[in-house]
Amino acid sequence: MSRSSLFGSPLFLGFDHLEQMLDRVQKSADGYPPYNIEQTAETRLRITLAVAGFSMDDLQITQEDNQLVIRGRQRDDSEGRIFLHRGIAARQFQRAFVLAEGIEVEGAWLDNGLLHVDLRRPVPEVRVKTIQIATRGNGPQRPVVGQVGGGQPGEKLQGDRQPGERLADNRVKES
Repeated sequence: MSRSSLFGSPLFLGFDHLEQMLDRVQKSADGYPPYNIEQTAETRLRITLAVAGFSMDDLQITQEDNQLVIRGRQRDDSEGRIFLHRGIAARQFQRAFVLAEGIEVEGAWLDNGLLHVDLRRPVPEVRVKTIQIATRGNGPQRPVVGQVGGGQPGEKLQGDRQPGERLADNRVKES
């Protein structure tokens, strides 16, 4: 049974990893801790998480491949304390953000219960590559890589031979 997919079109070649990343993000869609993502400049982003009650020693930020993972684990300091009501729990969390290729983490800081992580998104360079189209004889069609016309300098290709000239496989080229 095949499943309907956002990238199910045959025109999207090699995008399987994007679908896997979207599935992973959807599975980790817990709402804690709340966060903001803001654009601070044309190529800069900032992720801000509300982590009240967490100290710098309770927080860990790692970049695993193209994923930014932020973990928080508070120590249970309730030993010797008697709570009549405990509404502030020592809760742990893990929040993952999938980063596009090339995004770099510039730094992070904790300020008044907010953890800020600055990211830089490089400006992509526009690349245009012209693919040469070569003519060939009746042989198998394959892409030509390298110089125009393919082959070594001075080497004749089947398409370059004159009518009546014998080809490498003893066939005679017709006009």
